[in-house]
Amino acid sequence: MAATRTATLPATLAPASAGTLLPSLSLWWREVVRFYRQRARVVGVVASPLLFWIVIGSGFGTSFRSSGAGGQHYLNFFFPGALIMIVLFTAIFTMMSVIEDRKEGFLLSVLVAPVSRSVIVLGKVLGGATLATLQGMIFLVFAPAVGVHFTFASFGLTVLTIFLVAFSLTALGFIIAWPMDSSQAFHAIINLFLIPLWLLSGSLFPLSGASLWIRVLMRINPLTYGTEALRSLLFPGSASTDLSLSSNFAVMALFSLIMFALSFLVANRRSTKPAA
Repeated sequence: MAATRTATLPATLAPASAGTLLPSLSLWWREVVRFYRQRARVVGVVASPLLFWIVIGSGFGTSFRSSGAGGQHYLNFFFPGALIMIVLFTAIFTMMSVIEDRKEGFLLSVLVAPVSRSVIVLGKVLGGATLATLQGMIFLVFAPAVGVHFTFASFGLTVLTIFLVAFSLTALGFIIAWPMDSSQAFHAIINLFLIPLWLLSGSLFPLSGASLWIRVLMRINPLTYGTEALRSLLFPGSASTDLSLSSNFAVMALFSLIMFALSFLVANRRSTKPAA
């Protein structure tokens, strides 16, 4: 009898350990497949920042060189900003699936399943972060056009930076989308909040040339440190802050942890209003 109980113990523990991992991986894979089945969405995410990068970079190229950027062409300076834009758009708008899943009833079926709500957070955030990272890596194909030559180490650090930015922004998008049941309201909040977040990240203009109050806002903005980390990796010596690469990584890692923790708190908060 004791032998029987000993033999069945691992079998009872295995489902418990898989109770978070397997459902999270299923949700993660669902997000990836769902996104890449919408081909127009994939093209739009890359094509819009690419067009934005070429048009604005070409338009401001001459004037930017004369404004104290160390002779760097604006196409080069704006490349990390366009990359951040791709990651931001992909990470944030993949979280619209939270609202869509609520309307379709899928979210309700997950909530009533015998799994923790943390499964939803982990699967959704990892799925969005993976998609945003992949989209950012696709844009890196154009890096040689602006004189970027990767080593194995610099490419790995660049991908890590993209993932940290993607992970934190996806978690932020989850926090915004979770309590909402309207995609129009989600778009309104995104346009009001996230576009200024990108504009004040050093993507369009350097921190060193901004006015004092703008510099303060840029210093507070966590996305600034992701942009500067990318710029220092792609164009060594061109970052406009006095922080080292390791400091930029530390800030982004802390921001990612905070956003992920807040995602757990939002998803596990009990309310009188049905979640689905």
